[in-house]
Amino acid sequence: MTLIKKLLILSNTVLIILMTTSSLLRAVEFERIINYHSHIVVHQDGNVIITETIKVLSAGEKIQRGIFRTFPTRYKDQYGNTVRVTFEILKITKNGYKEPFHTENVSNGVKIYIGSKDVFLSPGEYTYTIVYQTSRQIGLFEDFDELYWNVTGNDWDFTIGQAEAVIELPPGASIINKIAYTGIQGEQGKNYTIDYDATHSVKFTTTRPLRPGQGLTIAVSWQKGVIAEPTPKQKLGYLFSDNQNSLMGLLGLIILVFYYFQIWLRVGKDPMKGLIYPQFAPPQGFSPAATRYVMQMGYSNRVFSAAIVNMAVKGFLKITEKRGNFTLTKTDSDYSPLSAGEKKIALKLFANRDTIELKQKNHASISGAISELKKTLKRDFEKIHFQRNSEKMIPGIILSILTFVAVIYYSSEREGAAFMTAWLSGWTIGTGFLVYMVVNSWRAVLAATQTSSSEKAGAIMLTLFSLPFIGAELVGLFAFMSMTSPLAVLLVLTVIATNIVFYRLLKAPTILGRRMMDHIEGFKMYLETAEEQRLNMMTAPNKTPELFEKFLPYALALDVENNWAKKFNDVLARSGQAESYSPSWYAGRSWSSIGATGFASSLGSSLS
Repeated sequence: MTLIKKLLILSNTVLIILMTTSSLLRAVEFERIINYHSHIVVHQDGNVIITETIKVLSAGEKIQRGIFRTFPTRYKDQYGNTVRVTFEILKITKNGYKEPFHTENVSNGVKIYIGSKDVFLSPGEYTYTIVYQTSRQIGLFEDFDELYWNVTGNDWDFTIGQAEAVIELPPGASIINKIAYTGIQGEQGKNYTIDYDATHSVKFTTTRPLRPGQGLTIAVSWQKGVIAEPTPKQKLGYLFSDNQNSLMGLLGLIILVFYYFQIWLRVGKDPMKGLIYPQFAPPQGFSPAATRYVMQMGYSNRVFSAAIVNMAVKGFLKITEKRGNFTLTKTDSDYSPLSAGEKKIALKLFANRDTIELKQKNHASISGAISELKKTLKRDFEKIHFQRNSEKMIPGIILSILTFVAVIYYSSEREGAAFMTAWLSGWTIGTGFLVYMVVNSWRAVLAATQTSSSEKAGAIMLTLFSLPFIGAELVGLFAFMSMTSPLAVLLVLTVIATNIVFYRLLKAPTILGRRMMDHIEGFKMYLETAEEQRLNMMTAPNKTPELFEKFLPYALALDVENNWAKKFNDVLARSGQAESYSPSWYAGRSWSSIGATGFASSLGSSLS
């Protein structure tokens, strides 16, 4: 093929493309709404019948089979609650003849597709008439009633040559105020004229074409007493119609609380607490870890901390602290003094080494030790001393999920609400864990008498790191609220809170467990009571450094380490040993610089 032929083919192709593009551009520009006329009749019962006459010019491009029109049927009031209005199609015609149509539910209302899918329009002018009835469109204010109406909508892809709106009020109505707005949504353009007959009718006409995305909105008010106020029965019906998702959430919450309350009465009520009096030793066979595990009827970080300190006090290991970091060094090979749970910890932490740093790099070993401790405590103390009754939570969780599904199903934006629920479910768990870590880090910093700069910097960095996640959580909640309602979101959060509360309430000690708890509470009374005259000290053991160390892990387990250490500080001060004493199982910042109280607080918070 010669070069000339190639150039001719290329030039013809370009010419065809340009002609086609130009034709399409002209067609899109050619297609438009010539006139948009809306006749709005307000009735005394509050219903509004609207006749829209839409004259269009079709070129067979975007207007191929007909047109579509979207009508909002769900709004948000000033409090963010959903308001649902009725919408009923009375008649649809094209050029005066009945025209087929079908409707489709959209996020905030109904979309009408006018035309037959099998019939394509020839280029030319067509006049569509849509007659429909709607209610609850009248604003019933204290001193006047008002119709605020978006005449054309703002979703048209075509220029509207001229828009007209005739508002006809019921007999006896006197127009107080009348105004219109032109332009995009929220814009307050004044490109219109008003024809007013000084009675109960007014006409608005635009003075320049409305571009795609622009529309005409009118507002007309009149005196009270013309429109019938809704009856109590109607208001009740509106309440149910507007708040279907909230009502489903409330119904689900009521059923959930009723279920959990009945279960709590059957299995969750604690046995009667006995008389609490000072005990000068823990229950026989209860390690510090077991003491906290039974009192809380479950595991927490301090269970592990108390076990580690108790192993150190027994001489099995030494705790070394440097710049807020802890290292555990095995100092004895005799496992016999250790409790069953402490032995499991030792086997995991010192399987093939004598030293381990409590850092992220050793996460697997530390997590393994914690897991073994949990298993041992559960085997030895759960069921015997308390019941979790976790299986009773399953129906409650199912009820909660069904409640969430119902709230989503009856929301104004079902798909968006479903997506936000799924997204928030995962995001909230992660954010909650971050917040938990932030709180714990600051608790450790504030609880310790002295903290290193690295500990403070770590708390600050963790806080700053969590802020974007917390911000995204709040944005997600507000988005979910906009798709449902503030009340629905509150009810969903209450359902979640109810599960959390009853997760704790359904735990119940056995008769034996209650007796052990009474004993532990008496022991705690001894550890924390500062005024010794309040206790019968005739049988109390002498306060010595050895006694302090022996019971320090229990004080940590029961969150009274500061009280216990303060009593010990007083003993050292009276004996003149306050400056010289430090435990053999601990190496770190000078004991005398922070005292027993600061040491106990710092150790407990940091290990946790």
